[in-house]
Order: sequence, then C-alpha cells, then structure tokens
Amino acid sequence: MSDTAKVELLAITPNAERLIEEAGRTCYLSFDKMADDSHKRFIRMIIKNGHHSVLEHASATFRITGGSRSFTHQIVRHRMASFSQQSQRYVDEHDFHIVIPPSIQGNPEALEVFNGLINSSRDAYAKLKAMDIRKEDARFVLPNAVTSEIVVSANFREWRHIMDVRTEKGAQWEIRDICSQILAVLAQHAPTVFEDMAQ
Repeated sequence: MSDTAKVELLAITPNAERLIEEAGRTCYLSFDKMADDSHKRFIRMIIKNGHHSVLEHASATFRITGGSRSFTHQIVRHRMASFSQQSQRYVDEHDFHIVIPPSIQGNPEALEVFNGLINSSRDAYAKLKAMDIRKEDARFVLPNAVTSEIVVSANFREWRHIMDVRTEKGAQWEIRDICSQILAVLAQHAPTVFEDMAQ
C-alpha cells in the first residue's frame, strides 16, 4: 500500500509576528514605534537586512505522516531542528506502508521490479521475526520506501532555511512536496515572515 504524506501543525508560537517585533525592537530600543501593523514593516525590514536571528524567537512543530525513510533521511540533516521519529527498532513493521515514486508508479515494468523487492522485503522481515530475530535486527531488510512518522520542531529562521533549499525545483520530489505543505501552513500563521517564500 502506498501512502500520501500529510502535514499536521502541532504547535506554533502564539502571536509569533508580534513576538518577533518585540524581540527585534529590543536591539534598537525602538518600542515607541510599535503600532497595530508595525510588525509587518519591521519583519520585512529585518529579513531584507539579513537580521534573521530575530526570527529564532518563534517556532513551529509539525507531525509528518506518510513520508518515506528516504524523506526522513533528508529532513534530519537539518541540524538546527529537533526530531522525534518512529522507531523501527521498537515498532513492528510487519504490515509496513510504502511510498512509490511517481516515475516508478507510471512505468509498469519498473513497478513490477519495485513491487517484487517490496514483497521480498516483507517476506524476509516476517521470516526473520518468526525465527525470533529482534525487530532491531530484522529491520535491516526494510527498504527506504517504508513510511516513517516524524515530528519536526524548528524556529522560524531554520524553517526559512529548510523551505529555501527543500522547496526549490531541484529538490527531490518527495521532500519538496512535504515542505511545500509545511510552507503553506507557515505562510498562513506567520504571513509576513514567509510571504517572500510562499508558492
């Protein structure tokens, strides 16, 4: 079975854009310039001037389901974020779900090869478990196509960096799709911070 990745916002800094302005204005002691919509102009100015450290005061946490281990291997390379990932060591993967790349899904011959490997991996995992091999060792036969749930937390500066490199057209299709979903949510909740990146 193939899953479609889903993104769920678990938490985000309340009044994030006002907080960013409050923190940033501390640098200039310019609190007297705060007004109802002053955060928009202020955030645009700090982004334009490269004063991105101020964005670190706000953060967001997402649960991502239906992404492959190939995806999670890419996302965890962002070291300024925090991750909690489904453990193949403790979770029984006998009924694992998979992600099928579109290039394989649309090619009957390639799909046959792909499904053959998936079925072989599923059988090997079941046989190893039947031999009392622990999950932590049986997992070595699982392919990167297996889905893996993950929770990712990052501050807004890091989210901007992740979106910058992972939503551009040269990024791998799966991480680009998932990060595009995340960007849409971030742009909804902190529009001024992410307006220049929104797709």
